[in-house]
Amino acid sequence: MTDMAEETRQIFNPDVVTPEMEMAEKGRNAPGAYDVPIEEVNPLNAHLFLEDRWQEHFARLRDEDPVHFNELETSGRYWSITRYDDVRAVDGDWETYSSASGITLGLSVEKMQGEALPQELTPFIAMDPPTHTEQRKTVRGVSAPSNLRNIEPMIRERTAALLDSLPEDEAFDWVDTVSIELTTLMLATLFDFPMEDRRKLTRWSDIVFAIPGPGGVVETQQQKIDELFECVAYFEKLWDERRGQAGFDLVTMLANGEHTKDMSAFEHLGNLLLLIVGGNDTTRNTMTGSVYGLHKFPENFEKLKADPSLIEKFVPEVIRWQTPLAYMRRTATKDTVLNGKEIKKDDQLLMWYISANLDEDVFDNPEVLDIDRENADRQLSFGYGIHFCMGSRVAELQLRVLWEEMLKRFETIEVCAEPERVFSSFVHGYASMPVKVTRR
Repeated sequence: MTDMAEETRQIFNPDVVTPEMEMAEKGRNAPGAYDVPIEEVNPLNAHLFLEDRWQEHFARLRDEDPVHFNELETSGRYWSITRYDDVRAVDGDWETYSSASGITLGLSVEKMQGEALPQELTPFIAMDPPTHTEQRKTVRGVSAPSNLRNIEPMIRERTAALLDSLPEDEAFDWVDTVSIELTTLMLATLFDFPMEDRRKLTRWSDIVFAIPGPGGVVETQQQKIDELFECVAYFEKLWDERRGQAGFDLVTMLANGEHTKDMSAFEHLGNLLLLIVGGNDTTRNTMTGSVYGLHKFPENFEKLKADPSLIEKFVPEVIRWQTPLAYMRRTATKDTVLNGKEIKKDDQLLMWYISANLDEDVFDNPEVLDIDRENADRQLSFGYGIHFCMGSRVAELQLRVLWEEMLKRFETIEVCAEPERVFSSFVHGYASMPVKVTRR
């Protein structure tokens, strides 16, 4: 086994039970939110998202206990933050609520026993300033206005070609055929990744936050380790090829950036996985969510067909309504108080964006997809503060172009059956969704 493979194996120990795995086992056949005492409500349960019945759990917490305490054997103490103002307060105060210990619920100090991610594997989203600022600056040019203007014609050409190739009056899987394909093409372009291998990016994105188990995305933790090692090894070749070279792709930027050029491929793994997931999972699930949302609220589709300029309002509203990443985690750096609750140093806090975007105090009738919503741009799907999503403008551009091209072509878009959802409480997404289209 190579040194890099051994490092990967040690960090992603196949014998470690993660909080997600613990909750997945405990969460089968979970009762409804109002069938248990408030202290037993735990929205981390991935089964709730797989079965699309998470909504009432957050509604109860927002109403009765918006800063809600839970504890697991694996993760220790953590809090669910469910109201809009509290989520913004945590996300906007990086000195009190740090990202440096990770962005998803992690192992407790007692359970780590050397299993915590070492500093060299940490992505910049899981860092605090100044290191966060330095590494983020290396790649932020990808979403600069000038770059967006340059890539929009390419995005439009690919989108138009794909939509023209879709069968008419014949069911196909929208997730794989459209959402995954378009976002993977975009991601491969941003990485300057070999197009013939682009679906490897999709696969690596899928396994990053997958909960191992029979019939799942990965069967075992060891399978997850093996495939992550494949990711590292593949990108190691790309680093070696592009060191010292000029270019505007993300790999070249990282390989030659002032604050990242001396890092090895293994040390880049955290940033790689961040950029892969950020550029793939989020946009593809909002693309699918936009079709599903218009299926559930068809009056919006009629308005869009009558006035395509409403796409500008539709994009932030569907991003709010879908919320493709359900939460992000922070860790308290000191004892503090949040909305009357005493938070202890080292407590973990889950900022539930998916709940904040449904806060009735901010959004009227928030469960409804409403193209006329005036404050949709207040949504927190991209986060808030120093970690506001670097790729937000690229995602918005892809969604806008998709719907501009779809409205030119399709009279109807029929969702033939309820979508199959992703088994995750972190990625709020779709595994498949059968759709038929009728052309104009």
